[in-house]
Amino acid sequence: MSSVSIHDLPDSETLPVGSPGERSGGWWGCLTLIATEGALFGYLIVSYLYLAVQTPSPWPPEGLPKLGLGAINTVVLLSSSVVVWYSERCVRRSDTRRGIAALAIAIIMGTVFVAIQMREWANHPYGIRTHLYGSLYFTITGFHMVHVIIGLVVLAFLLLWTALGYFDAKRSAALRIGGLYWHFVDVVWLFIFSTLYLSPYALRR
Repeated sequence: MSSVSIHDLPDSETLPVGSPGERSGGWWGCLTLIATEGALFGYLIVSYLYLAVQTPSPWPPEGLPKLGLGAINTVVLLSSSVVVWYSERCVRRSDTRRGIAALAIAIIMGTVFVAIQMREWANHPYGIRTHLYGSLYFTITGFHMVHVIIGLVVLAFLLLWTALGYFDAKRSAALRIGGLYWHFVDVVWLFIFSTLYLSPYALRR
């Protein structure tokens, strides 16, 4: 019995490479994950705002938050989201080189975000066990940091697979799904920045 190479089979009988289709199972799975994680972030943010209004003592205890590093991180993360979108667009237009470069830049920007966040953590005079505000601050930002790191791992795999030629104009669902997760991480940060950095100025008594 002679062996048959995968290249000898018609397209309808070969397994797809790079996840074909616009709305694959992974897409809906990612949406379900986003809905679940979004609910958890929403719970944390609502808890923060409720306690900020109910607490009679100053909130935050150490005074109003400094906006510098947080604002820089916001610009970095939102810009990385645009870069990820551009990468997918390039791959879908068969411009793989630019797609690879854009993914690499997005990973660098995400890493810069992590470094700045860790620097900001180190600058705070309180920890997660110091008081209620510290517990909420480090829980919310730490939970988000975990998602950023997961997103960086996803982007790293997408970069590798793009470089190996797994994606093209017809097979790019994995890029779309990975990009969707990264956009979710960026949007969540907007809510976190508004809650932790901006709302204390509005709630200042």
